[in-house]
Amino acid sequence: MISGLAAGVWLGGAEAPTKLVIVGVSPFVISLAMVVGVFVARWTLPTVLKGTGYVFDDLRARIHLVIWAILAGALWAVANTLTVFAIRDVGLSVAFPLWNINSLVGLFWGWFLFNELRGAGVRQGSKVLGGASAIVVGACLLAYATAQPGAGMPHRATAGVLAALGAGLLWGTMYIPYRKAYISGMNPLSFVTVFTVGELFTMSALALIFRGGLSPLLKELAQARVALFWLFLGGFCWVVGDLFQQYAAKYIGIGRGIPLSNTNQLWGLAWGALVFGELSGKSGAAQGLIIAGSATMILGAVAIGLAEAPASEQESWRASQRREEERYQLVAEPSKTSAQGEATERRAGRRWWDVPIVAIAAGIFFLLARGAHRPPMAINLLWTSLLAFAMLGFLFVCGWVLWKRTRFL
Repeated sequence: MISGLAAGVWLGGAEAPTKLVIVGVSPFVISLAMVVGVFVARWTLPTVLKGTGYVFDDLRARIHLVIWAILAGALWAVANTLTVFAIRDVGLSVAFPLWNINSLVGLFWGWFLFNELRGAGVRQGSKVLGGASAIVVGACLLAYATAQPGAGMPHRATAGVLAALGAGLLWGTMYIPYRKAYISGMNPLSFVTVFTVGELFTMSALALIFRGGLSPLLKELAQARVALFWLFLGGFCWVVGDLFQQYAAKYIGIGRGIPLSNTNQLWGLAWGALVFGELSGKSGAAQGLIIAGSATMILGAVAIGLAEAPASEQESWRASQRREEERYQLVAEPSKTSAQGEATERRAGRRWWDVPIVAIAAGIFFLLARGAHRPPMAINLLWTSLLAFAMLGFLFVCGWVLWKRTRFL
């Protein structure tokens, strides 16, 4: 649960740089630049935390999951591109809660494929279903708010809503490989290392196809040079949030972990309203609907997050784990202990090339930062500083707790 809350903070802040779409930067350039940041982070953070030797050993032990991780990365890349269009058309404050229907999609797949909620009982099941219903109601309120006078850009509102909902559908489906990996005992740090390969190749293909080839794409990237650092940083921040989300999905399931991490809508609303002043140009009725819809969705996510899995449901989870062990001929006991964060086997850790990997990542940050300028838009620096401080606070506190309890297993 702690990991889920930390994920919400960082996933919310990571979307702030996508606001650059309103000053003319192409959605495909924004998404590609973010994915590059994601690619660098998904190799650097696992290297810092566990070492590439550990990661490669983990992948070799569960080699069948590599293709699933690549598929998940491809789904993420398409969904992330859709979010940029949604932010352009209906704003960050509105788009965020709409694409968080991913919690409903993930809830369905968790029940259908991995026995989540089976054996949970009426009380716990009601919390989850009630929370899911609240999320639907909140999404409907927000969709209605976009159609009201002064609620955004009317000629683009429908497209923005559909883009946000499409992103939610893809992200919700993306959690199937997540859960499949973690009931098999794979470490989230190993999973995301391969996951990013699917992200980078898919996003590169999308950008090349829709921007007319390599030459036009490079020209757009050059024109957006001063903004690349912020987009790269947004991708890096996304990985921090996603890692927390991965640990939440591993230890409490996608049906509970994903809705809990979807408190990112609260942080997305905070960035949109307090930093970028998105609500100031909307009517009172639209503002009321947006706030009510966001609050309803947050309450639904909290209700799902508080639905503790009883022993009978956990046994259903174990049945799914045994199915994976038999299908892929995994060794049962190491798989079980790894899935619970209690693995005891010793694996190779640091390699000599770990230092160059981290050094290259730092060099990329330095090079992009040299050419960065303040984005040409109205930004409240006080609220930016306060929200950034909150992100760092959650990172250190929640990261320390996760390390103490699981050693990042």
